[in-house]
Amino acid sequence: MAVGIFLAHVRLLAELGYRRLVEKWLLRLYVAGPGGVSALARANLERICREHVKTGYRIDVVDVLKHPTLAREHEVVAVPMVVRESPVPIRKVIGDLSNAERALFALKHGAYDV
Repeated sequence: MAVGIFLAHVRLLAELGYRRLVEKWLLRLYVAGPGGVSALARANLERICREHVKTGYRIDVVDVLKHPTLAREHEVVAVPMVVRESPVPIRKVIGDLSNAERALFALKHGAYDV
Protein backbone atom coordinates (compact mmCIF):
# COMPACT_ATOMS: atom_id res chain seq x y z
CA MET A 1 0.00 0.00 0.00
CA ALA A 2 2.76 2.47 0.90
CA VAL A 3 4.47 1.86 -2.47
CA GLY A 4 1.24 2.67 -4.29
CA ILE A 5 0.88 5.94 -2.39
CA PHE A 6 4.51 6.84 -3.14
CA LEU A 7 4.07 6.16 -6.87
CA ALA A 8 0.87 8.21 -6.92
CA HIS A 9 2.76 11.07 -5.25
CA VAL A 10 5.58 10.84 -7.82
CA ARG A 11 3.06 10.90 -10.68
CA LEU A 12 1.33 13.92 -9.17
CA LEU A 13 4.63 15.78 -8.82
CA ALA A 14 5.45 14.99 -12.45
CA GLU A 15 2.04 16.22 -13.61
CA LEU A 16 2.50 19.43 -11.65
CA GLY A 17 5.77 20.17 -13.40
CA TYR A 18 8.20 18.90 -10.79
CA ARG A 19 9.84 16.52 -13.23
CA ARG A 20 13.36 17.52 -12.20
CA LEU A 21 12.71 16.10 -8.74
CA VAL A 22 11.76 12.67 -10.01
CA GLU A 23 13.66 12.19 -13.26
CA LYS A 24 16.98 10.50 -13.70
CA TRP A 25 19.63 12.48 -15.58
CA LEU A 26 20.80 10.97 -18.87
CA LEU A 27 24.20 12.37 -19.77
CA ARG A 28 26.30 11.73 -22.88
CA LEU A 29 29.95 12.64 -22.67
CA TYR A 30 31.60 13.06 -26.07
CA VAL A 31 35.39 12.60 -25.98
CA ALA A 32 38.30 12.11 -28.38
CA GLY A 33 40.20 9.05 -27.18
CA PRO A 34 40.63 7.64 -23.68
CA GLY A 35 43.32 9.85 -22.16
CA GLY A 36 44.24 13.43 -21.36
CA VAL A 37 41.43 15.94 -21.21
CA SER A 38 38.89 13.20 -22.04
CA ALA A 39 39.82 11.24 -18.92
CA LEU A 40 39.76 14.40 -16.81
CA ALA A 41 36.30 15.36 -18.08
CA ARG A 42 34.99 11.88 -17.39
CA ALA A 43 36.36 11.84 -13.83
CA ASN A 44 35.02 15.33 -13.15
CA LEU A 45 31.58 14.49 -14.52
CA GLU A 46 31.37 11.31 -12.43
CA ARG A 47 32.40 13.27 -9.31
CA ILE A 48 29.89 16.07 -9.97
CA CYS A 49 27.07 13.57 -10.46
CA ARG A 50 28.02 11.49 -7.42
CA GLU A 51 28.10 14.57 -5.19
CA HIS A 52 25.25 16.68 -6.59
CA VAL A 53 22.73 14.74 -8.68
CA LYS A 54 20.31 13.31 -6.13
CA THR A 55 17.72 11.96 -8.58
CA GLY A 56 20.07 9.40 -10.12
CA TYR A 57 22.00 9.55 -13.34
CA ARG A 58 23.47 7.56 -16.20
CA ILE A 59 26.59 8.58 -18.09
CA ASP A 60 27.20 7.23 -21.60
CA VAL A 61 30.66 7.95 -23.01
CA VAL A 62 30.96 8.31 -26.79
CA ASP A 63 34.40 8.39 -28.40
CA VAL A 64 34.03 10.57 -31.51
CA LEU A 65 37.15 9.01 -33.04
CA LYS A 66 35.39 5.63 -33.05
CA HIS A 67 31.89 6.97 -33.77
CA PRO A 68 32.19 10.14 -35.91
CA THR A 69 28.67 9.68 -37.28
CA LEU A 70 27.20 10.05 -33.79
CA ALA A 71 29.18 13.25 -33.32
CA ARG A 72 27.72 14.72 -36.51
CA GLU A 73 24.19 13.54 -35.74
CA HIS A 74 24.30 15.08 -32.26
CA GLU A 75 25.94 18.32 -33.43
CA VAL A 76 29.09 17.92 -31.36
CA VAL A 77 31.18 21.01 -32.08
CA ALA A 78 34.06 20.42 -29.66
CA VAL A 79 35.25 17.79 -27.21
CA PRO A 80 34.99 17.05 -24.43
CA MET A 81 31.31 17.93 -24.45
CA VAL A 82 28.60 16.65 -22.15
CA VAL A 83 24.97 16.66 -23.26
CA ARG A 84 22.23 16.36 -20.66
CA GLU A 85 19.49 14.68 -22.70
CA SER A 86 17.11 14.14 -19.81
CA PRO A 87 15.36 15.81 -18.15
CA VAL A 88 14.47 18.23 -20.90
CA PRO A 89 15.42 20.83 -22.01
CA ILE A 90 18.65 19.48 -23.45
CA ARG A 91 21.79 21.15 -22.11
CA LYS A 92 25.26 21.10 -23.70
CA VAL A 93 28.47 21.97 -21.88
CA ILE A 94 31.95 22.09 -23.42
CA GLY A 95 35.11 21.67 -21.38
CA ASP A 96 36.84 19.45 -18.85
CA LEU A 97 34.29 20.29 -16.12
CA SER A 98 37.08 21.07 -13.64
CA ASN A 99 35.09 23.94 -12.13
CA ALA A 100 32.31 21.88 -10.54
CA GLU A 101 30.17 24.86 -9.56
CA ARG A 102 30.13 26.32 -13.08
CA ALA A 103 29.67 22.88 -14.67
CA LEU A 104 26.71 22.03 -12.44
CA PHE A 105 25.10 25.42 -13.08
CA ALA A 106 25.52 24.97 -16.84
CA LEU A 107 24.11 21.43 -16.73
CA LYS A 108 21.09 22.62 -14.78
CA HIS A 109 20.45 25.96 -16.48
CA GLY A 110 22.58 26.20 -19.60
CA ALA A 111 24.51 29.45 -20.00
CA TYR A 112 28.21 29.03 -20.69
CA ASP A 113 31.13 26.75 -21.42
CA VAL A 114 33.23 25.48 -18.49
